Amino acid sequence: MAKELVTTVRLHITGGQATPGPPVGTSLGKYGINLGQFVQQVNEKTRQDLGLRVPVIVRVFKDRTFEVEVRSPVVSDLLKQAAQIAKGAGNPPREKVGRVTRAQIEAIARRKLPDLNVKDLAGAIRVVEGTAKSMGLEIVD
Repeated sequence: MAKELVTTVRLHITGGQATPGPPVGTSLGKYGINLGQFVQQVNEKTRQDLGLRVPVIVRVFKDRTFEVEVRSPVVSDLLKQAAQIAKGAGNPPREKVGRVTRAQIEAIARRKLPDLNVKDLAGAIRVVEGTAKSMGLEIVD
């Protein structure tokens, strides 16, 4: 018999640094799940993405068990890491804050491909390029 789903919660958690405090505790505490166990599972699954924001989908069941699905890090964080910048531009059309190469964009697109709503790698590359331009990054060959 299948478990009865109570809710699905979507969170952005910093990779490898989840704590039972806000936003995790406030979002999941009301469902009565074991927050210590949740934090341990998320930190273990996101250890390789240390410091990056990672989307996490939590499915909470009626018997207070849960399933954790971890997606790949946010595109803007991957671009900031590739360009070695702290934040994007305040006025992207006029202000350029860094550079990324086409090879870096392709690598990010390959990593994000399963999580993006695109059919192929070319579509994923266009999505990453659009994010880079909106952050004020210059794309070089």
